[in-house]
Amino acid sequence: MLNKVMIIGRLGRDPELKYTPSGIPIANLNIATDESYVDKDGNKVDRTEWHRVVVFQRAAENCANFLGKGSLVFVEGSLQTRKWQDQQGQDRYSTEIKANRVQFLDRKGQSGGGDGPDTGGYDAPSNRPPQQQRPPQQRQQQRQQDPMEDLGPAFPSEASGMDDVPF
Repeated sequence: MLNKVMIIGRLGRDPELKYTPSGIPIANLNIATDESYVDKDGNKVDRTEWHRVVVFQRAAENCANFLGKGSLVFVEGSLQTRKWQDQQGQDRYSTEIKANRVQFLDRKGQSGGGDGPDTGGYDAPSNRPPQQQRPPQQRQQQRQQDPMEDLGPAFPSEASGMDDVPF
């Protein structure tokens, strides 16, 4: 069986970061993808699809810190459907993408998220033990002590010397 999703799109609003009672960071992203086609009458039709994406652990904090409305991202993950009850007690269902990887595709200063570093991207940790809740000051100190590593260009063609690769 296979449950895999890959999308490239732009954030429709800033990421929403929350913490579970046990201190695990969770970011919710709303990402728009679009496509265009020509209908049977020869008219160009643009269609936008909105995707809910949930990101966990350090990747969630990185998304909240360095992405903003309009940021271009590549998300890889799986579809997940949750069942919940509304205020009237009716069963409701939400289908979202549970991200395993979020790759930041904007160059430094291009996104709506401000002038954060060109972060490359981050794999969402899948089997890490839960982190303990830390006060905001300690989280900020941790970010300063643990600088983000550069994971290289988003596309192979952006690497120097790759212009003459035959594929």
